[in-house]
Amino acid sequence: MIEIAPIWAITWVAFPFFVGFSIYLLPHLDRYLALAVTLASVTFSILVFLQESPQTFQLLDSFGVTLTVDALGGFFILTSALVTLAVLLYCWPSDKTSFFYAQLILLHGSVNAAFLCADFISLYVALEVLSIASFLLVSYSRSPRSIWMGLRYLFISNTAMLFYLVGTALVFKATHSFQYVGLGESPPEATALIFLGLLSKGGIFVSGLWLPQTHSQSESPVSAMLSGVVVKTAVLALVRCALLVPSVDPIVRLAGVGTALMGVGYAVFEKDSKRMLAFHTVSQLGFVLAAPPVAGFYALTHGLVKASLFLVAGSLPSKNFKELNKQPIALSLWCLGAIAAFSISGLPLLAGFGAKTLTTKELLPWQVIAMNVAAVGTAISFAKFIFLPKSAAVKAPEKFKMLLLPMVLLLGGLFVSNAFYPKAYALDNILKAVVTIAAGWLIYWVVIKRISIKLPQGGERLEHLIGVMSLSAVALSFLVLYLMPPEELMP
Repeated sequence: MIEIAPIWAITWVAFPFFVGFSIYLLPHLDRYLALAVTLASVTFSILVFLQESPQTFQLLDSFGVTLTVDALGGFFILTSALVTLAVLLYCWPSDKTSFFYAQLILLHGSVNAAFLCADFISLYVALEVLSIASFLLVSYSRSPRSIWMGLRYLFISNTAMLFYLVGTALVFKATHSFQYVGLGESPPEATALIFLGLLSKGGIFVSGLWLPQTHSQSESPVSAMLSGVVVKTAVLALVRCALLVPSVDPIVRLAGVGTALMGVGYAVFEKDSKRMLAFHTVSQLGFVLAAPPVAGFYALTHGLVKASLFLVAGSLPSKNFKELNKQPIALSLWCLGAIAAFSISGLPLLAGFGAKTLTTKELLPWQVIAMNVAAVGTAISFAKFIFLPKSAAVKAPEKFKMLLLPMVLLLGGLFVSNAFYPKAYALDNILKAVVTIAAGWLIYWVVIKRISIKLPQGGERLEHLIGVMSLSAVALSFLVLYLMPPEELMP
């Protein structure tokens, strides 16, 4: 066992920013410098799991920065490291400029900082830096549509963080501290405003309807970063709040159930592959939030799967499932997508099975039925990938060579990650997973494949998204008043 000193944690957080800006001075070394950062993050995540006990570093005083290094954060850090490394390997043979690699590493650095933060003001700074880097990556192609999507994302994100910042000020006024634990001693409107900002930033429930358009218009490696890593920064903060302040745990769990059902409801009927994956990001974040004590393992498996599927989706001959079902794809390409789809559906031998099993065992009784429905919906949705026509005679696309190495890394991680929860392989757990997947596939063939329903997209319009934030603030305020014990609320 080891102990991570504060100086090493701070150095690791600062390292990506130093390297990211150095890329502008040494553009010919852009890929190699980016590779060094991702390998450093992989190493740091391993050290986190090897440390003797969780550590909290409080810099300056109660007004300063608080960092937490523990196994929960270790899962998220490992997810970020592996997904960023896979995206880097995918882009390596491409003509991406030094600007792209610089922003990729700056995004990675802000994600790292957010994963270690244990106080609201430091998290705010990390999320704002993250928003800028995300905007620049979303709009990287410089097409009018991508620039609009980037500006739309930036506007929604900044609006959400204004609510968050007001809530943070209320926490400080009540506790003279910015630490997460102060939420339990703050007025209910502080919880409502902070949670509104984090729900919007994380793409959760109705606040996550900005995700589908942003993902569908972004390049595949950018979508892989957004879905696999970026949205999880806010999710980890919500999970930490739930673990530190028991009175907000029901709110986080309820948000998890709601977003799991809403996301899968859209994904089941979606015909665009990237929009379907985006809606499933909304849904799968619900599984992460529904069981805070084991959120890390599920976040890891989801990040690996979703990054894999977005990279594969970028190599498909079409984004439309109707068109994809009319022409076979290369067997080799199908295999890569199918393995990831099997994992997120919960098939044994892949880490998604262990993550779903572990999450199910941590659910409260009132969550069980809803989350089982969401699990069946997941199997229905990813049957669209699994049952695509394929043929060994079809030549693999040119991008397949770019895909191979990153997919070996991501899919290999899904097999290796089984080691985190070997107890999942009990007979009753395996039978339940098989029945769930079989039920999903049966519904897909009998019902979903035979019908065509287009769900309304009005909620994704910018003005509606901003309006929903205001309504969500009111709803969260009432929810906090109802679920938090009166003695824990400030007068």
